[in-house]
Amino acid sequence: MNALDTRKTSAMLYLDGVHVSFDGFHAINNLSMTIAPGEMRAIIGPNGAGKTTMMDIITGKTRPDSGDVLFDGVTDLTRLDETQIAELGIGRKFQKPTVFESQTVEDNLLLALNVDHRVRSTLFWQDSRADADRIDQVLEIIRLTGARRRLAGNLSHGQKQWLEIGMLLAQDPKLLLVDEPVAGMTDVETHQTAELLKTINRDKTVVVVEHDMTFIRELGVRVTCLHEGSVLAEGTIDQVSANERVIDVYLGR
Repeated sequence: MNALDTRKTSAMLYLDGVHVSFDGFHAINNLSMTIAPGEMRAIIGPNGAGKTTMMDIITGKTRPDSGDVLFDGVTDLTRLDETQIAELGIGRKFQKPTVFESQTVEDNLLLALNVDHRVRSTLFWQDSRADADRIDQVLEIIRLTGARRRLAGNLSHGQKQWLEIGMLLAQDPKLLLVDEPVAGMTDVETHQTAELLKTINRDKTVVVVEHDMTFIRELGVRVTCLHEGSVLAEGTIDQVSANERVIDVYLGR
């Protein structure tokens, strides 16, 4: 390991020189990126660019062959497993929503609440005022206050996506990784999702992987374009959209 072991970085997420190969294929190739505390960053790129593998590395699903991956200034994520990383405060939302469809919206959030699951506390745990307040707050953020008693299976596709984001919020993570949140959404739901993520970003760091460029433009955040496992371009949506190599490998002419 290098000098990073003995010094702090101010970044919420710091990747430097990260490599991952699968059977000789370089899925991540010298990837370096810094996400500041409180930032929202959009990640774009063609299929196979390394976006999912990057999320897998951050959450401990995949271990890099080399490179540094630091969280919240000091913690080396490459030494931790998925559960330890989740407990640190990194939450991930996958593209396909995985809610408990036979439970109500409120019960989904209760199940996700970051309560003490040891046997003794489970026996004596009761719905506390703080937990109730937390659920009320999350319901308001995800725009489902009026649907709290509805079965999750009866929600629209967009509402299920919001509920899953709410289930992450209930765990009070420091960093949210959100994978293609507006895939399959209506235009109205897409706009509402942009507003929802902006609200979350007031006190959380957010990384959004997405293909919908209109949605990314609405977010109004810094954009990183990946290609062949490394950063191809970074900047505002206008800067990245005008980059000749981004146009060639991703956006088209």
